[in-house]
Amino acid sequence: MGSEAQPSAGRPVRDLVREVVVGLAPDELPLLEGLLELDDATAVRRVQAHGQRRDPLGFGVGEAAVLVTPVIWVALDQAARRYGEMAADGVWRRSSAALGRLFRRNGPPATVPPLTREQLGEVRSMVLETAGQRGLSARRAEDLANAVVAGLLLSEPSEPAGPSDPGVGGPDSPAIGAPAAD
Repeated sequence: MGSEAQPSAGRPVRDLVREVVVGLAPDELPLLEGLLELDDATAVRRVQAHGQRRDPLGFGVGEAAVLVTPVIWVALDQAARRYGEMAADGVWRRSSAALGRLFRRNGPPATVPPLTREQLGEVRSMVLETAGQRGLSARRAEDLANAVVAGLLLSEPSEPAGPSDPGVGGPDSPAIGAPAAD
């Protein structure tokens, strides 16, 4: 039996979206529950389409009408695509895609793999940018970005961090929650 290292499963986007919505926007749970019944690709298309509509009622309803669920889902989907592709083995990705087409099934749920501090900062920036594009206030955007990063940090296995992260852990693990490279 080979000792091939398998990439960490990471954190499913939908789980993190649910966690943040429960904490910061529980009034959006009915919307979220409807989205969770869909596959990830369809849910992302729906929340992206929602964000493209401007004032559907014909008058400004302000911040009260801006939903956080689409902001979180879109930003985390972008992170999962960006960092998941970097973490996934090309052969495994191609095999999974071929099997998915063969059986006409949707792909596995989008997941955000364990991230470095720099990548967590980039995810935070993605949330802030998406929130700004969707019309959230700067304060609300900060709250969302902080909740997303906290969710990613708390979901990671507690392994020591590398030397570039002084005061956080030991020298053997350069990424938060990621196995050390050999």
